[in-house]
Amino acid sequence: MRCRTIALIPAYEPDAKIKDLTKELNDRGFNVVIVDDGSGPDYADLFEGLSTDATVLTHSENRGKGAALKTGLNYINKYMAYTESVLTGTGTETVSGKDAVIVTVDADGQHLPDDVQRVAEISAARPEALVLGSRALEGDIPARSRFGNTVTRHVYSAATGVKVHDTQTGLRAFHRSMIPRLLKIEGERYEYEINMLMVLATEGVPVIEERIETVYEDNNKGSHFRTVRDAVRVYKEILKFSASSLASFAIDYCVYALLLAATRAAGIANGLIISNIGARLVSGTANYTLNRKLVFRSRAGFAKSALEYVVLAAFILAGNTIVLSTLVGTLGMNSLLAKLITEIIFFAISWTVQKYVIFFKENEESATAGEVARLQEVEE
Repeated sequence: MRCRTIALIPAYEPDAKIKDLTKELNDRGFNVVIVDDGSGPDYADLFEGLSTDATVLTHSENRGKGAALKTGLNYINKYMAYTESVLTGTGTETVSGKDAVIVTVDADGQHLPDDVQRVAEISAARPEALVLGSRALEGDIPARSRFGNTVTRHVYSAATGVKVHDTQTGLRAFHRSMIPRLLKIEGERYEYEINMLMVLATEGVPVIEERIETVYEDNNKGSHFRTVRDAVRVYKEILKFSASSLASFAIDYCVYALLLAATRAAGIANGLIISNIGARLVSGTANYTLNRKLVFRSRAGFAKSALEYVVLAAFILAGNTIVLSTLVGTLGMNSLLAKLITEIIFFAISWTVQKYVIFFKENEESATAGEVARLQEVEE
């Protein structure tokens, strides 16, 4: 018995290239699901023709790429879990619906069938991972694509600690068991794809990148990505994801500066150490609460995670104080600049331990069909 392979194509006002792509994928044994994201009556004939080789779902109005992907995923989860026998060149094979691989494919011709098939095969071998078709982004690449991906790659790496070369690729493969988690991720438009990477990174899902052909036609005019508006959506989500660390840093730095000024004015000895400890106590409490509830959404018991966090905080406080005292007392560095450098060093340590130890998430169990149905209803 082999696993089913499903190609999910969100499409908004596509050109004729989608017909060749759909037929080629269908000929290669893919079940193709296309979501017409409100393209309108001018495209009705095109989508009707596609129904020969694909299941076509329709949004009555344009809702965005994220919404189209969720509609397709919900349909696959609800209606494509059956097992069937299919005729191949060597005979009849049994295809499992439960053990299925889904590949999301862009409708604008950027993804070649060979690459789609390759990432599907990798995903079938590594069902616990997310497989990305990663473009080289070299040579004759539109400036906005090269710049946008470069910036997003570095910002994403700084926010999650995970290095991904092509954060904006639409060619992604994953096992069917991952669908309930993907349906819960926020985002209706292009920000959904970066949200997917952000959330899965916090859950410790491995990311595998497979180099694919980079295809841009007519300077990527077929893309519906609106440079300013959609870029704002994408980066807003990254900043929102990082808000806990930024807020905790701001609290720590402000409390430190205030206590430092107060202890100096009062002529208190060891004001640097007192200020640093006081700031860490206040910001540490805020950081634990935000990370547990919002960032990592941890289900770990409060007592266990709080104890582990206290141990981490004690270690960081001791190390933080030693480094800060060395920079200021031994090297004579400005106390505010020394604080900034120290916080950057221990931020990396704290984030890594919280992510992989304190708030580490094991893979969640799949949601029931009823839960998935409530998350996203397929439009008829």
